[in-house]
Amino acid sequence: MPKIHSIAIASDHAGYGLKEILCDHLRENDYQVENLGTDSADSTDYPDYAHAVSKKVTSGEASFGVLVCHSGIGMSIVANRHPGIRAAVV
Repeated sequence: MPKIHSIAIASDHAGYGLKEILCDHLRENDYQVENLGTDSADSTDYPDYAHAVSKKVTSGEASFGVLVCHSGIGMSIVANRHPGIRAAVV
């Protein structure tokens, strides 16, 4: 498995709290984390964040991405529209 250099992470409003916990945990374990938003629990459009993370991964700026939302379905559908991205709900 390739070495993880950086992780792009984002969420919509429903996943904001969990994303913040994940960011803190990853940084405490010496991962380079780029938090692409959202920055509050105010209502947002999840596709904006799924596209942002997907672009970071496909450009090579991030080793992989993490998307957090209510169900995971919408985020994974949007991310999978990007060539080379294979997003799954876990």
